[in-house]
Amino acid sequence: ALAEQGALLALSDLNREGLDDTLAQLPAGARARSYILDVSDREAMFAHAIQVNVDFGTVHLLFNNAGTTLVGTLENQTIEEMQWLVNINLWGVLYGCKAFLPMLLEQGEGCIVNLSSVFGLIGYPTHSAYNITKFGVRGLTESLWSELAGTGVEAICVHPGGINTGFENRSRVAEKVGQRERLMLQLAPGLMQTTPAQCAREILAGIRRGKRRIVTGRHSNLLYWLPRLFPASYPRLIRSLMP
Repeated sequence: ALAEQGALLALSDLNREGLDDTLAQLPAGARARSYILDVSDREAMFAHAIQVNVDFGTVHLLFNNAGTTLVGTLENQTIEEMQWLVNINLWGVLYGCKAFLPMLLEQGEGCIVNLSSVFGLIGYPTHSAYNITKFGVRGLTESLWSELAGTGVEAICVHPGGINTGFENRSRVAEKVGQRERLMLQLAPGLMQTTPAQCAREILAGIRRGKRRIVTGRHSNLLYWLPRLFPASYPRLIRSLMP
């Protein structure tokens, strides 16, 4: 969507296959460079920011959207499994912000777009570690709203829900699997209904309108309002919707 608007793109992914798939989707004539990057590696992220600055001269839009999930109750997840997820979903976003923020502040203009989730709005069963990371991204971004005031740099928190990217197929399941984990795995495919293209359009539209929070995807508005209308009782409502 950005390439169609003429943007210069610095695209990063953990593996070449993912990068090649993204590059193949770009329209003819798109100007892009690709980089292999593990966002959970602090030194790699800071080196990446330096290289992007060398290649492009600056950055105007930063999308911290690398992420995955871990299906498992807190009882069944190991500390090591949770650390793996936190390193990607939370530390990866923090590293991205820290690595690129100086150049944005120096030029007095830019936008940081951090991908949280609808599970950064509500606590959801079998996703406690994921909730930790996505609530953390939300908290980080909302603190930037105040810290960046008057700098010309904006921060946006995106809460997608049910986007059909194949995300659920790339997630990890706790090694110790119980009934609740199996139930969630059965439910997941039916929840992924919104296309990536639609999600991208809504995110870019929100950026243009100057929105600080963008909620997009299947049932996302419902999950946005549930904890606001029923802050103490919404978990019971969620349980009642599960078979």
